[in-house]
Amino acid sequence: MKQPLTCLALALSLLEVCLCAPRRENYDLTGETDWENIDLTNYRDLYDYDDLEPIIEVGTVAPPPNILPVNQNVPPPETPPPALEEEVPLRSRTTTLPPRLDFEGPGLFGPQTGLGLPTCLLCVCISTSVYCDDVDLEYVPPLPKDTTYFYARFNKIKRVGGNDFLNLNKLKRIDLTGNHITELHEDAFLKLPALQELLLAENKIRSLPELPVTMRYIDARNNQLLSAGIRPEAFKGLTQLEFLYLSYNRLDFIPIPLPESLRSFHIQHNNIQTMHKETFCNHHDTTHQRRALEDIRLDGNPINLSHYPQAYFCLPRLPTGRMQ
Repeated sequence: MKQPLTCLALALSLLEVCLCAPRRENYDLTGETDWENIDLTNYRDLYDYDDLEPIIEVGTVAPPPNILPVNQNVPPPETPPPALEEEVPLRSRTTTLPPRLDFEGPGLFGPQTGLGLPTCLLCVCISTSVYCDDVDLEYVPPLPKDTTYFYARFNKIKRVGGNDFLNLNKLKRIDLTGNHITELHEDAFLKLPALQELLLAENKIRSLPELPVTMRYIDARNNQLLSAGIRPEAFKGLTQLEFLYLSYNRLDFIPIPLPESLRSFHIQHNNIQTMHKETFCNHHDTTHQRRALEDIRLDGNPINLSHYPQAYFCLPRLPTGRMQ
């Protein structure tokens, strides 16, 4: 039963193929085709392609555009409104501001000098030391409050005022060597509770102001100091003073009394002509000894040291100077 049905389906398929084949006017179904002598150049004439309907694939041709008249105003395309986003408030946080350079106050580079630069740009600040050597200063610049050591050597400073070192309670050393100083205010150094070393060499100073009792080292060499410019008993209360250098000045006598703590005393090349017998020793105490004072220089003065033998009995060494 299945074999006849299969043959019938095959026959219908062959019939459909024959009916769909293109028609030819002079096609001889009974004749035989001469396959050996067929002319392939006229192959186009074997079929009539004009009868074939064009096959258009759906979806391959774009639809024609909608062309509107020229005079017709085309409304702009409507843009959909943007989606509204809910604003989430940011959590408040503390921000750290960058450091600001305050040149009006103490600031990062020290107080303002008046020369367009703060002290620590005009000078060199290393830790608590301020170095202002050879920068053509004409006055003492304002210093940071924690300054411990101050150097302003070889400048053009002519005067030290009463407020130049005000409130510098940690200042231990002041070096103003090689300036043009002619005047020192009476309170220039007195209010410095920690001052230990004062160097004023190679200036034009005629008098010394009162100094704090904490002094250990005083250098006033190569000035124009006069005996009248040194207060009576100026060094008596300086009980920690160890080094006192007054050489190359215009002193007429040795400033007495000298503190017992003194170790080195230079007063050479002045105008010392005489000496008191108690300049160094206590004449009323024959057992008095000054073992610390080992270095005394009186050379370059008109005084003859051999005329005052009783002035040296308490010293471990004789002073340096003229003995004849």
